[in-house]
Amino acid sequence: MSHGYLLGLDGGSSSTKAVIFAIDGGVVGIGREDSRLEHPRAHWVERDMNAAWSSAARAIRSALTNAGLKGGDILAVGVTGHGDGLYPLDREGEPLGHAITSLDSRAAGVVEGWCREGVRDEALTRIGQMPFAFSPVSLLAWMQQHQPERYAALGSVLTCKDWLRFKLTGEVATDFTEASTGYTDVNTQRYSREALMMLGIGSIFETLPDVRMSDEIAGRVCEAAARATGLTAGTPVATGLHDVTASAVGLGNIETNTLTIAAGTFSINEVFSDAPQPDPRWATRNGLRAGQWLNMAISPASSSNLEWFHRQWGQADDGGTGAFLDDMEAALDAAFRSSSRLVYHPFLYGSPYDEPASACLFGLQGWHDRGHVLRAILEGVVFNHRVHVDALASTFNIERVRITGGGSHSPRLAQLFADSLGRSLETSRIHEAAAWGAAICAGVSAEVFPSIESAAQLCEIDHHYVPNAQRQAECQQGFERYQRLVEGMRSLWAMLDAEATSSNSSTTSTESMPLPGAAR
Repeated sequence: MSHGYLLGLDGGSSSTKAVIFAIDGGVVGIGREDSRLEHPRAHWVERDMNAAWSSAARAIRSALTNAGLKGGDILAVGVTGHGDGLYPLDREGEPLGHAITSLDSRAAGVVEGWCREGVRDEALTRIGQMPFAFSPVSLLAWMQQHQPERYAALGSVLTCKDWLRFKLTGEVATDFTEASTGYTDVNTQRYSREALMMLGIGSIFETLPDVRMSDEIAGRVCEAAARATGLTAGTPVATGLHDVTASAVGLGNIETNTLTIAAGTFSINEVFSDAPQPDPRWATRNGLRAGQWLNMAISPASSSNLEWFHRQWGQADDGGTGAFLDDMEAALDAAFRSSSRLVYHPFLYGSPYDEPASACLFGLQGWHDRGHVLRAILEGVVFNHRVHVDALASTFNIERVRITGGGSHSPRLAQLFADSLGRSLETSRIHEAAAWGAAICAGVSAEVFPSIESAAQLCEIDHHYVPNAQRQAECQQGFERYQRLVEGMRSLWAMLDAEATSSNSSTTSTESMPLPGAAR
């Protein structure tokens, strides 16, 4: 086996992580930089693209320092990042305004229009998914309507990881997985001009980047990136992959009978298949190779709720969300020992439903404390995952479940998942699954590994969780209450969405605020 190290760069919604791995998957250095997301108006969540690259460069340099390594010790770099959203370039390769992140919902009106016109149903058949408000095709349609000059100036439409890799190498490209975020025919798995014309954005076909496989060399570290990061110029950079797919690869879940759960900013629940099976409840996108598909049931409603809770009731110097939750263990113990009917809907940034859902806490009484509220939030997050998992399980045979992200290595949360889903599940010894998935692609590109499949065997399991029969019954009752309240609220959400009418203006302001979220 080769001497040297692999670097996985993971551009998440709230932070960018650079993780240096030994060839066996052991972590030898981590650099992390928080990202500032801007919220200039209701439903808009943006990001300065140059600032995102600067954060990535600092994270890489920090990881090298943390590992005590030099740039020449890195054999290859792999890149992943939050999927969907839009990172637009002009024809000179410069950012065309701010990136629109996948927490953004400004294009909800576009999606509603497609629903009324029947376009969304046709999209399911043609591109394998009903576009979400945060889908790049929806955002491009919104831009065409509200920012026509910006739309006309588009040179390349990229995602987060493609932007970071462009800054590393100077090469514009995307990978097989990320190409299918609305641009490809679900059956051919190739770009489809006809699909884009169906969505009314056929003119952007020429702005789509070249597609390469995830484990190919897409370029090499350029001189400017070497100066910014401490990497050695000429180091190979793999094309990389969508972070949803990267998490599955990093967990070794690349077979058709395996379910991957990633509890990050988004509730990610995914199963590979050897045939496309489009369904309104999930997006059917490209898998790791031609002839494989990844079925993703997702919503922006997972651990961002925990970070929101921390931001409201934690302290700036308390060590972050993870440390804050550790400090809440005693309160959580008491809350889980008592009977509680508190129900929380974790829809701060979106939901699995077409209606404009909002987060809600039901059943709150004067004797409840922070522990009870946090318990309800944890259960609400897990119940939202269950909605997606149950949908996938209705079509796909699931024999193994592995989970990552969002504190899932906490025994309490992992057991709550097992009890709520009624399924045994596993966690991996490698906590940075998405970054490891990107690093595996780097290792294949540099011929450290013969294939992604061979490297996936390095993903060892560290814990196995089995449902507790008593707690499973309690969780079932809680889930039924959760679902009844969802159905009861669906007709009321639009009334509560008072800011929606002011969210469609094409102007922006300079006001910004940091928003929560973990890497997807």
